[in-house]
Amino acid sequence: MLAADSINIPSDLLPSDGRFGAGPSKIRPSQIENLVKVSGTYLGTSHRQNTVKNEVARTQSGLNKLFSLPKEYEVVLGNGGSTAFWEIATFSLIRDRAQFLTFGEFGSKFASSAIAASHLGGQSVIKSEPGDAPEFKAEVGIDAYCSPHNETSTGVAISPYRPAGADEGALVIVDATSAAGGLAVNLSEVDVYYFSPQKCFGSDGGLWVALMSPRAIKRAEEIKASGRYIPAFLDLMTAVENSRMNQTYNTPALTTIFLMNEQIDWFNENGGLNWCISRTSESSMAIYDWAEKSNFATPYVVDPKKRSGVVATINFVDDIDATVISKILRRHGIVDVEPYRKLGKNQLRISVFPAVEPDDVKALLKCIDFVVAKLNSSQS
Repeated sequence: MLAADSINIPSDLLPSDGRFGAGPSKIRPSQIENLVKVSGTYLGTSHRQNTVKNEVARTQSGLNKLFSLPKEYEVVLGNGGSTAFWEIATFSLIRDRAQFLTFGEFGSKFASSAIAASHLGGQSVIKSEPGDAPEFKAEVGIDAYCSPHNETSTGVAISPYRPAGADEGALVIVDATSAAGGLAVNLSEVDVYYFSPQKCFGSDGGLWVALMSPRAIKRAEEIKASGRYIPAFLDLMTAVENSRMNQTYNTPALTTIFLMNEQIDWFNENGGLNWCISRTSESSMAIYDWAEKSNFATPYVVDPKKRSGVVATINFVDDIDATVISKILRRHGIVDVEPYRKLGKNQLRISVFPAVEPDDVKALLKCIDFVVAKLNSSQS
């Protein structure tokens, strides 16, 4: 039998950049180069001064343009990433009861945060098995409807929407961590669209950004005025007030903000969100089309309408070990295509955020074909 470590992929098959990770994701060289150019005046400076405040304003104006924000929506920033925002929503956005769609690891974690909060009532959770997604069911007394836009762990995506029959004033809160900047969204259907920048925005983690409707901000104001205990770090109104001054409450990671801004500008200069979606669609469809024609691989998500355009998960037949494939790929500089660890599937998970070149995705597929052919020949 041919040993896996003896399989060498020809250099002419390899992608120009082998980073296909679900986050931290590929950072383009020009982002780093531009950071170096301003490092002497930007890094190591006070985040209360214009040098940094101008960068926060750049983030806000760039996202406003990218998402064509509805009138009076605000771009709010804070530290801690999307994980922190789950807790922020629990303290500052959910009045009493929320409904959660859970169809993977990250949606279920948000629901768990609310369930554990002693100051809230009983939560409503609608769950589907990994690889599928449920739908909202309007309930009396639900004041917030919460769901991921894209489930990073499974490669399932849904279109955010406001459920028919929901109580007046109920909020729609969407975790867009791996979707924002790569999937289509109608923000008039959403009150809070929050994400962190280590996915589509080609930056590092530790920052959260929320695109918020006026009524979401009003909800946060009302809850704070009610006297509910809110830890200072999780106080959404404090973040709103600071964001209105083009700053964050706590010192932010300046590199993270700058790299994100470089990506936002790149998106907008090339055609905005529609351009981003065209790139992720080209890449993801190449993967799904390849898998459907393959005799050893199939798309993990059965329903084509629920297949993610930014994170593609592909199952392999039992006699082809995806773990072996990923190890051979990694040895050749093609990294982070392993499946989500808790899912436990014989599959590869390939992220195709806008920075990933569609031609590199097609090269990756040729590399997988080459490796599988070598593995099969060793077993015959």
